[in-house]
Order: sequence, then C-alpha cells, then structure tokens
Amino acid sequence: MHRNTNSVGQVYRGHVFDVAGSPTLAESRRHLRSIPDGALVVRADGTIAWVGAFAELPAEFALWTVSGDAGNFLLPGFVDAHMHFAQTYSTDAFGGGHLLDWLDSCVFPAEARLADPDFAERIARDFTRRRVMAGTTSALVFGSAFPQAQDALFEATERSGLRIVSGRGIQTVGPPSSSALLTSDRAALDLAAAEISRWHAVDTGDPLTARLQVALVPRFSLSVTPSTLASLGDLYDDVRASGVYFHSHLSENVNEIAAVHSVFETENYLDTYDGHFLPGSVRGGSSLLGRRSILAHAVHCQDGELSRLVETGSSIAHCPTSQQFLGSGTMPWRRTAESGVTVAIGSDVGAGDEWLISRVLNDAFKVHLSDSGSASIAVHPAEMLFSGTLAGARALDMEARYGNFDVGKDADFLVIDPDRWEPLAAVLQNGIRADDAARAAEQTLFTLLMALREPAIAGVFVRGRRVTAD
Repeated sequence: MHRNTNSVGQVYRGHVFDVAGSPTLAESRRHLRSIPDGALVVRADGTIAWVGAFAELPAEFALWTVSGDAGNFLLPGFVDAHMHFAQTYSTDAFGGGHLLDWLDSCVFPAEARLADPDFAERIARDFTRRRVMAGTTSALVFGSAFPQAQDALFEATERSGLRIVSGRGIQTVGPPSSSALLTSDRAALDLAAAEISRWHAVDTGDPLTARLQVALVPRFSLSVTPSTLASLGDLYDDVRASGVYFHSHLSENVNEIAAVHSVFETENYLDTYDGHFLPGSVRGGSSLLGRRSILAHAVHCQDGELSRLVETGSSIAHCPTSQQFLGSGTMPWRRTAESGVTVAIGSDVGAGDEWLISRVLNDAFKVHLSDSGSASIAVHPAEMLFSGTLAGARALDMEARYGNFDVGKDADFLVIDPDRWEPLAAVLQNGIRADDAARAAEQTLFTLLMALREPAIAGVFVRGRRVTAD
C-alpha cells in the first residue's frame, strides 16, 4: 500500500461503476463505466482528480494514501428524490387502505408528534442515521410542519456532512386528523420565508455549491386552497432566482386525482401547480414548475402533463416501492421515459419501507418487467444506476457537482465491501458471467444493485469526506 507523504488527497481502490458524462436515460448503457480494478483519486478539497485503472495510476498520485483493494466496489452516492422526514417511524404503519385512508389513520397523527421538540430531535437523529446507513448522500426531503423540527433536521444533516433539500410541509386545509399540521395562508408563507432565510445555502452562501438547501413543499393540491397556491406562486417568484426548490406530489392515486378535479375543477392535476388552479384551468397565479421543481409519483399523468413537465424542465421522482404499498399502480416507465422528462428514484419513506435506493431499484425492475403488454420492460442495470445517481443529481439541478465520477466533480461516493454481507459476496463470487467483458460488467452491476444491503456499505463520502451520524 502506498503511503501519503504530502496530505494532498487520497486514492480509493475498487471496482468502479458509474454512468459517465451527461447522457439521457436511453443513452446510459453506452455511458456505463466499469473498471474492475479501478482507482478513484480524490483531492484534499474533495473533488475528483482522476479515475481509471489502478495499474495506470499517474505518477503524480503514486505517493498518495491508498484505501481499499480490488475486492471493493466504488459507486456514486445514492440520490433519493423523494422521502418524508416526519414519517421515519411510519414505514410499516398499517393504514387499512389506499393513500387517503393511510394519511388519515397513520400519517397525520404520526407527523403531529414532531410538535414536541425532544421528539423532533430524536427523529431527526434517526432519520439522518438511516440515510448514512443506506448511502443516501443527497436527498429531497418532505419536511415537518413544525419549524423546530426542521431546524433539528437541518442541524443533524449539517453535523453529518450529508446533502439535503427540504422544506416544511405546507397544509392550510385538511381533515380533522391533520388539524395539528394546519396553518393559515399568512402563517404558511411567513414560516416558509423564514426557513429559506435561515437555512437555504447557509453553509456556502451559494446554491450551486451548498449542501443545505430549502424547498417550498405543499403536501399536495388537496392540502392547500387556490389562495394558498396564489401566495406560494408569489413567494416563489421572489425566491426562485436564489435556487429555492419546489416539491410536491402529483397524480399518485386515482381517488386523489378525482378529488383534485372535484375541488379545483381543473382540466388536469398538474394545472394546480402550473398557476392554472381556478375552475376550467383558468390562470390564478404564477407557475411553480421549473428546473428545480420535482413532483413525486406521476403514476397516472396525461400525455399533456408529461409534455408540460418537459417544457418547464421539471422532474419526476418515481417511487415504485411506496406505490405498491399503497396500491396506487405504478408509473409507466416506458411511456414516461419516452416523453423526455427526467425521472429520478425516490424511496418515499415512510409509505416506502426501503431506505436503500438500490432496494427501490430492485422493486422498479420487478414492477416494470411485469407491466402489461408493450409497456413491459427489463430495465437495464446501467439505467438503474443512472436513475439512482445521476438522474437524481440532474433533477436537483446539481449534476455539475455530483452524480458520477467525472473529473472535477465533488467526490460523493460509496465504498461497498461485499464481505460485510455474505449473501452479496456469495452471488458476486459464484454467479454466471459472460465471456464478453462488457456483458459481464452489466451482469455484475445488476447483481450488485439487486443484492446489496446496508451492512455491505463500508464507507459513505460527500466531497471526499466520510460522513457520520449522531
């Protein structure tokens, strides 16, 4: 092993897998980078200096400390494009029904508990620990309704070194079970503006480099009124240029969609977020869509809605695990991807009961292979890796910073040691592999993603620094 004599950086050794460059989903398999005994060279400032075969390590890095060996795997950090902080303890809650029933009986009561500052600190600590364990280096997080809970979340994230985009869950109307979470329009706007002022890009002052960022997050259209949406549009007009995000749910459940049409009388669900939230889809305010706008689920979108998402540069967080849990159906992968919209992967903890993004990708593979007729597709392992890493960075408008191992990007990565999880080591060592090297690499990546579990994640790094949790 080489020893570092100048403390300028470090070399990580292992089988490198990433999707290089800036491809589309359809192009990802041609951009799959597989280096069986590779080296990822990370400078002291946390950026990637070089990636390639370990045997070809340039002389300028020869004296740098080497960590790991050829038996490890190096993957970009997972990006979770949709998860719920306040539902950390609700991943296995029995709601006895579909989305609206589950919210009423399980989620609203659970989220009300975060009004207690001590409980909020505990759940923030546990949420952050689970993210570290699952290798989720970046996440778009639906926040708590309570400002002190959001402070606890950002503080725990800041201590850990992870990345986060989050915003307090905005609700101005709802059933009796949600009463503790409701505010007036004025309070909702004031609290959102205060959170932006307190936390958005507070760590660097620049939304292009910050680890801590803020979003405007109404739960869904049924949790707000036309007046709330108009006010949110005005606020977003004021803060959009500073890189604030917009995040909510879209077309998850058929009963939800029917209720949105009944309440708003719009032509489609997306119109409510696009400023056309008055009856007949008449414009009532500014659009909330754009390049930092991510809508979760999109299970039952109309073609026109997908086109509008593409036109505005908005993205979708696909959550196959939770869609099965709540019986929502599943986003049609082939049709949605062919529309050209960016599709990232979300765990949707807590309707999703998997924190590990590769487990969500495992569900995605199975679900979409079972799609009916011509919609059925065997998602390629490169497309799976792309969706859980680079597509997430793209949806969060941070592709220039992370998502793969291109030189100059921040070194957000995972070290996987298969020997820490015997079932993974066994299938990697004994599985059938093609003679063709490229095909064998695809098979190995597929096995790695499908069989990975948290114990095998030996190291989680953001900007080249190992992240920790309380």
